[in-house]
Amino acid sequence: MNDYQQPEPIRQYDLPPAPEAPVMSLMDWVVVLILTALPIVNIIMLIIWTVGENVNPNKKNYARAALIMTAISIVFFVAFMGRMLGTFLSMMEQISLNF
Repeated sequence: MNDYQQPEPIRQYDLPPAPEAPVMSLMDWVVVLILTALPIVNIIMLIIWTVGENVNPNKKNYARAALIMTAISIVFFVAFMGRMLGTFLSMMEQISLNF
């Protein structure tokens, strides 16, 4: 009969538990969504929340994700508008050649 129990492993050090972020209330999220819906204000607030030190980590991660999505949207918008402008100028050139 093997009733031998393994001894507990010896740990050289224990890491302290990571602090938990306070839960953001519903009203906090409503304010965040209202501020991010306003033009120009949204970019400024997202930057402040991204680089701020005393910002809830949940809000900081949201701000980072929103800034990334905003940058991607701007790149797609510029590419689309460039394509539209190129098409428009090409059409104008064709019209001017026909006269």
